[in-house]
Amino acid sequence: MTFVVTEACIKCKLTDCVEVCPVDCFHEGPNFLVIDPDECIDCTLCEPECPVEAIYSEDEIPAGQEHFLKLNAELSQDWPVITEMKDAPEDADEWREVKDKLQYLEK
Repeated sequence: MTFVVTEACIKCKLTDCVEVCPVDCFHEGPNFLVIDPDECIDCTLCEPECPVEAIYSEDEIPAGQEHFLKLNAELSQDWPVITEMKDAPEDADEWREVKDKLQYLEK
């Protein structure tokens, strides 16, 4: 099993989750993070650390966001690994409550 970063992360890209991950499974894109399912060890440490509740176990992905499992797997192959917490984007707070953000995902 793996954990999956879902839509709530888009344009927020808070990296609290990266700091607690014991393996190098997080990858960073321009405005989104993903988890490499082949590297994730299902430790559960990242899920409670996400301030926008964007991380779910693959068995608990919210309805309508199942496609993020495939998206995480695909993008983790192209994006670089991130292992340290970074400053949040300046406008992250403005995006926290926004829904339907997939259209804003930058690949």
